[in-house]
Amino acid sequence: MKFLYGILPLNFVRKLLYWRSKSEVYKEYLSHPIASPSENIIDLEFIVLDLETTGLDPLKDNILSIGYTVIRNNRIVLSENVYQIIRQEKLMQSDNVAIHNITDAEARAGDELKSALLDLITALKGRVLVAHHAAIETGFLNAACEKIFSTPLVTRVVDTMALEMKKKQRRGAAIKANELRLFNIRKAYGLPRYKAHNALEDALSTAELFLAMLAKYSAKNNIKLKEFM
Repeated sequence: MKFLYGILPLNFVRKLLYWRSKSEVYKEYLSHPIASPSENIIDLEFIVLDLETTGLDPLKDNILSIGYTVIRNNRIVLSENVYQIIRQEKLMQSDNVAIHNITDAEARAGDELKSALLDLITALKGRVLVAHHAAIETGFLNAACEKIFSTPLVTRVVDTMALEMKKKQRRGAAIKANELRLFNIRKAYGLPRYKAHNALEDALSTAELFLAMLAKYSAKNNIKLKEFM
């Protein structure tokens, strides 16, 4: 099945995985069509997501926390913010505590990964996923879905870092070191600094950046999703 993912149309893969999944919640998610690239941005809702992890390898590292918010009608819906610390079986490493400020006590009292993933899948239903440097988020979510549901995560993704990179490439501009970091791109769009390394705060910061990017297209009345993919 893995070799089909990324080759066949996403909604066709979704239907194939629907019949394979043994999770009723995941089957409910897969029963809903995935957004088409030809759909208008204003007609879509987005889940803007950030994960904090113990490292960068989804096959051996763990998700520490999940944060996400909703964009509807080009507005951030703060009432639908979600922040979950994920229960860890092992003691936290000192460098992770220093970066993410998640203590052993908080990690031991956190939510089970399966429960948090089911919450996210429910929230993502019918929506588009947005993340900054989305390969990190999708890599860990795919690994988690493979582990829990025996299937990858099937969703449409917008990557704010990739959008900025493409913009600079079209202009022929050289990309400097760290220029594509979230806080540096936010600065370029006139957005204020924020406190990094908290999943929800990073998700909200990405959501603000995404809306600022959308504002650049405000003169156009019909912005297609494919322009941001």
